Amino acid sequence: MGFTIGGIREIRSGTRRRGRSSECTAVAEFTGLWGWDVVPGARAAAGACSCGRGDCRRPGAHPLDFAPRVPAGATLDDVTRTWADFPGAAVMLPVGRAFDVIEVAEPAGRRALARLERMGLPLGPVTATPEGRAQFLVAPGAATDLSGLLYRMGWDDPASLDLRGLGPGTYITAPPSDRGGLGPVRWLRPPALDAATRPPAARLLLGTLAYVAHRSRA
Repeated sequence: MGFTIGGIREIRSGTRRRGRSSECTAVAEFTGLWGWDVVPGARAAAGACSCGRGDCRRPGAHPLDFAPRVPAGATLDDVTRTWADFPGAAVMLPVGRAFDVIEVAEPAGRRALARLERMGLPLGPVTATPEGRAQFLVAPGAATDLSGLLYRMGWDDPASLDLRGLGPGTYITAPPSDRGGLGPVRWLRPPALDAATRPPAARLLLGTLAYVAHRSRA
């Protein structure tokens, strides 16, 4: 994944270094420990977006078009240099390379997460957005095949489940960044080394997610 034991030590000691913000340390954990790409994102202030477009439809909730992607394996020094040009930027994670996302209403996501943990199934990181959505990180490719997977599991109308797959070309906001001025994104299940670098196949979680989402809507 492009990280080393030395890189891990550098990241974990980053909070003691002069000029190293906790934000940069968090981003370096994403790139160095979990092998994720990161992109600086826009932030919202007084209803306006820092991207500079007056007609922006997603104020504070999208990557900055002119900001470079910080690649997986980037060190704390690399991250600090990039973030110095975009102070206060939101931390955005591109979807589709290291993971896809299955998104569901947060109450249903919390209940499904508790069930999955009791069942002992493999789980990746899970976030909760201030819009009230839970986002399960799963193996790449899930978004493309989500409807087919649900159909093969017996769900004839996947749209009725309020399950959404996010794949290549989309982004999620990473904790603890603010989501469009609405509040911070939080971890419902924080990254752990094995789960973050090898997220589970969607089929292992989807039956439980679909069942709980269906019961919640009913």
